[in-house]
Amino acid sequence: MAELTALESLIEMGFPRGRAEKALALTGNQGIEAAMDWLMEHEDDPDVDEPLATPLGHVLGREPTSPEQGTGSAAGEGKPILSEEERQEQTKRMLELVAQKQREREEREEREALERERQRRKQGQELSAARQRLQEDEMRRAAEERRREKAEELAARQRVREKIERDKAERAKKYGGSVGSRPSPPTEPGPVPSSPSQEPPTKREYDQCRIQVRLPDGTSLTQTFRAREQLAAVRLYVELHRGEEPGGGQDPVQLLSGFPRRAFSEADMERPLQELGLVPSAVLIVAKKCPS
Repeated sequence: MAELTALESLIEMGFPRGRAEKALALTGNQGIEAAMDWLMEHEDDPDVDEPLATPLGHVLGREPTSPEQGTGSAAGEGKPILSEEERQEQTKRMLELVAQKQREREEREEREALERERQRRKQGQELSAARQRLQEDEMRRAAEERRREKAEELAARQRVREKIERDKAERAKKYGGSVGSRPSPPTEPGPVPSSPSQEPPTKREYDQCRIQVRLPDGTSLTQTFRAREQLAAVRLYVELHRGEEPGGGQDPVQLLSGFPRRAFSEADMERPLQELGLVPSAVLIVAKKCPS
């Protein structure tokens, strides 16, 4: 039995004939190992089974013979004969070589896959870090915006308080009223009618009105206002002088008349004291805040 050629050995190992011929031709017939390397690297190419455009010649697994060697071969100088065991041994070595090349390829692909996974994780970490930095910048900008709004709100409140204090000072200077935080009632008795039936029989015009406000804690505030001032001025005066309530929050003041009992609405806040029947004096009550 003649020795297997490189082409026959590749076909024996299971490679298609056309693919084996192409591998030997493109590797210059440098041996089975070079052809196998080419086959392993290009087995997934879409054109791996397309035939070559040029003739293959003697490169397909056989050594070319020179013109001088042509007659020598015919005279009896043949190639060594391989026994069946040697042929099987040669095929076994070729299969082991194929398996080795396959393992090397798998290891290379595994390393490449690990490298791609490492790059993917690295890019994911960089993306996560960039997203976190963006969120931190947004939170910082939001906090700065809240601080700015809070500062503007406090400044606006301060301007309102200063204006109220100036108005109170001017009113006290003009009418002689006190501007203390909790002025005590005047010592001079004034007409405090307990009911409409006790009003003087004859009406007279009053320019001022003395209002006593009873707070929920039992204390009272007394202040003199102009008869044509709105009831909102009384509420504002009470809110500024009633003191801080537990819990830090200050709810709007709800005013009630003593007798007859009446709860003043927001529309009443825009009406003059004279129109509401609180001139020349009246007693108002601050309603207690209902539990939530």
